[in-house]
Amino acid sequence: MGIPAKRRRALAAAVLGRELEPPRANAESGVLLDAVSGTILDVSPHLIIIEDDEGHEERLVIAHWAKAWRGGFVAPADLPVGARVIIRALRQGKVVDRIWADVTRMTGIILSVSGRDDISVVLDCGPHRGRRSIVIPYRSSGRVRVRYPRLEPGFLFDAIGTVEGTTALAQIPATSQPAYRAAHVPDPPGAYGGVQSKISGTAVWSDHIEGGVAYPMLEQSDTGCADAGVSCAALPYLALGSSVHVRNVCADRATVLPVVACGCMAGRFCDRCVECGTSPRGRVVELSAMSYVELGGDLTNGCFNVRMGLG
Repeated sequence: MGIPAKRRRALAAAVLGRELEPPRANAESGVLLDAVSGTILDVSPHLIIIEDDEGHEERLVIAHWAKAWRGGFVAPADLPVGARVIIRALRQGKVVDRIWADVTRMTGIILSVSGRDDISVVLDCGPHRGRRSIVIPYRSSGRVRVRYPRLEPGFLFDAIGTVEGTTALAQIPATSQPAYRAAHVPDPPGAYGGVQSKISGTAVWSDHIEGGVAYPMLEQSDTGCADAGVSCAALPYLALGSSVHVRNVCADRATVLPVVACGCMAGRFCDRCVECGTSPRGRVVELSAMSYVELGGDLTNGCFNVRMGLG
């Protein structure tokens, strides 16, 4: 059995004389935004009260410019009590700038498709995340099918949507469908030479990761993930527990996070992010939704251009 990522970080810190927990930002980093998540207890046009993930009640003022998204843009006051929210907040986390309610991301390999109006899709989300059943509702199917013309087994799928009860509804395609099958990811342009200190590409988010990042190029034997080590980007191999410096070049915000999981599904997408200019091909890192928001990302956009430092 492999050593858990948390234990690896502790061992590395002891050997190298580093702090166990890396700093959230440094003098060269843009200041991180505040992200708050929890469940709505009450909401009005000017105030939202939530129970956060630690069970504490939080009262936040809603800025007059604030927007909310729950399958589409709505007024913050129209969000239902009980909705699960992720909030981008300003002024020490007390003023709401943006709200995403009941948001989820569905990324995987299509296993089966059924239905004509509301389309049911079963996804293989990787060995560590398992299978997931989702629904593309009729009202969103046109938008999704334009970007995903081949809803067929063996092809990749990536969408952003909402969870209603126990059903995940795909509302927005997160990228255009790759033309190749998931098993035929293009080769990287060249082997990593160990010279570059920064790697550019695409950062995405997932609602499955906590407290770190998923990274594609990990040793299979190290992670227990047979799908590890696949990417069309020229990435070096890293070990679980490694620390990486992640910078959103669009928002100029950065932080240091540990590698805690295999990004085997992210590594199969050879797409580009066009959030601010065009990134090189390949998803180089997958963040938790909270880390993504703290770095200035918009969950409904699904990606930002990233520069990742190694070591």
